[in-house]
Amino acid sequence: MKGETNLSREDALKPGIFIDSDAPLIITTAMAHRGANPPETAQNLYLLTRDQIRYDPYVDYTDPDTYRASAVLNHGQGYCVGKASLFAALCRAAGIPAALGLADVRNHLATPDLLVRIGTDIFHYHGFVALYLEERWLKVSPTFNATLCAKLGVAPLPFDGVNDALLQPFNHQGQQFMAYLKDHGRWQDVPFVPLLAEMQKLYPRITMKGGVRGASMEREAEHNRPA
Repeated sequence: MKGETNLSREDALKPGIFIDSDAPLIITTAMAHRGANPPETAQNLYLLTRDQIRYDPYVDYTDPDTYRASAVLNHGQGYCVGKASLFAALCRAAGIPAALGLADVRNHLATPDLLVRIGTDIFHYHGFVALYLEERWLKVSPTFNATLCAKLGVAPLPFDGVNDALLQPFNHQGQQFMAYLKDHGRWQDVPFVPLLAEMQKLYPRITMKGGVRGASMEREAEHNRPA
């Protein structure tokens, strides 16, 4: 599954089925967080997405609303692709071109329970956002909320509106935290059908219909807090 490498700024402003930047809730939220300029607006929307939407890898991956920006915003939690969809939609609604990016990453500090369920420390098709700001594209990942980062022993990822903000390479103890392995390109909208098919092949234990009920990564992180 491969996205585009040169998605146009015009296409990166159009609403999608999942990156539904034309949804009323998305528009009103984006307008309420406008800054003095596009970089400041992007920062505001990044912090909103990062911290007010709790990261949850135990979502129902078969439910289209898991990937739909307005549904993620309304629900208040989502996994990386859903959070990236939301951030992209908010940016588009504020006039900032944004696209979904997907990449494979190695995660050295996931909770033991999550690693057992997925069977590997490689997270395929991790979602991030490509933003067009100040005449260039930036890669930004709004995945881990601050409360979860504290429990995992890593600082929340900052975004200054000028530089890339991908996931943290190291935790507070200097241990490797995340490493990007492969970039799959950019999408104008979430490729729901092929993405779900790939995820179900790779991670059958967490992608069953209905999701993993009763599980919470924040509770798992609390019980396995790094020393």
